[in-house]
Amino acid sequence: MLIHENIINTEKALLISVDTGEFDAINSLEELKELTRSAGAEPSITLTQKREAPDPATCIGSGMIQEASKLCSELEITLIIFDRELTPTQIRNIENITDVRVIDRTMLILDIFAQRARSKEGKLQVELAQLKYIMPRLSGKGISMSRLGAGIGTRGPGETKLETDRRHVRRRMETIKSQLANVETRRNQLRARRRKNGVITAAIVGYTNAGKSTLMNLLTQAGVLAENKLFATLDPTSRALKLPNGVSIMLIDTVGLVRRLPHHLVEAFKSTLEEAALADIILNVCDASNPEAKLHLDTTRDLLSQLGCTSQPIISIMNKCDLIPGIKDTPTIGNTVKISATEGYGIENLLHAIEANLPIRIQKLNLLIPFSDASIISEIYKTSTVIKEEYTENGINLVALIEGNLINKADKYIVRKTK
Repeated sequence: MLIHENIINTEKALLISVDTGEFDAINSLEELKELTRSAGAEPSITLTQKREAPDPATCIGSGMIQEASKLCSELEITLIIFDRELTPTQIRNIENITDVRVIDRTMLILDIFAQRARSKEGKLQVELAQLKYIMPRLSGKGISMSRLGAGIGTRGPGETKLETDRRHVRRRMETIKSQLANVETRRNQLRARRRKNGVITAAIVGYTNAGKSTLMNLLTQAGVLAENKLFATLDPTSRALKLPNGVSIMLIDTVGLVRRLPHHLVEAFKSTLEEAALADIILNVCDASNPEAKLHLDTTRDLLSQLGCTSQPIISIMNKCDLIPGIKDTPTIGNTVKISATEGYGIENLLHAIEANLPIRIQKLNLLIPFSDASIISEIYKTSTVIKEEYTENGINLVALIEGNLINKADKYIVRKTK
């Protein structure tokens, strides 16, 4: 089946899907189009072939590969993207027949990640994922290792270039893993400090392009890049959010998910995704206007389950409700909130839902603090909501909504607890 797309003045790509019944090929191909645009190319044509299994030599049949070659020649297409992972032999054979550069779904996603990574950690994670992908493919002639070394002064006696390449890749992978381990140690120390200080964390997770960064910006003015592109942001961002009841929490934006996310990337970004696993509350953001909204929610839940997120409360956030007429009036079931991060609709309900799922109870305390211990007052103002402050001859009388570890600190100053 052949489908034409609108062509703009950029690199043209031919997208090919082999439908073997393993997954929903039509929706996966639609997602591949978005991935292609996010990478900076334009999906000008798509081809789909139903087969019981991919051809070992060329993935698709000889007739379709000739059709692909003809289309590339006629329409000046310079890139072919397959919606599955290809072997080095398949890539080499297809390139020889079509005389066009060929990549697969995993290579495309890796390229997008390489473009988007900004922090040192993000770049290291992307490089590690790329090396894990390259390693078993070094026997293919199409894999260039010029950037990874090999040459005068790098070879051992009697080594072939392939052996040198593999040794160099393994050494680089170990170096990256060591650097990432140091980053993870610092992150774990930060997490431990947060827990010690009674900081509550809420991780924003969900499918890529669901509006997570837009929501983060709306709630905290974080200034996170928010574009209508898949994987617009990769690096986690943390910002403080003060809820209406006075409780302060830490919001953490995480990398977006996508169906059939290559395991190389799941492993490489595991430290980032663990922010969700260790959070007190999980905010699962979903594009409600997407026809596959339910599948996206389920995909995210499955990954969270793999990461061990089984005890934390999960709030399902149906975003982009402004794009669906009448959805605001439909009832919701369970721990679900309908919002529009661009219009600000439903945000008050979302904040109340977060409050209802806090891992601690907020206590309204009446305190009498001696002037000699006045330093605790500044701490109360930072993390709590002060309802009343009055100076008396015996000290400072405060009525405040107090949370977390601060409740223990304030216990000795309690005059009475109030509801």
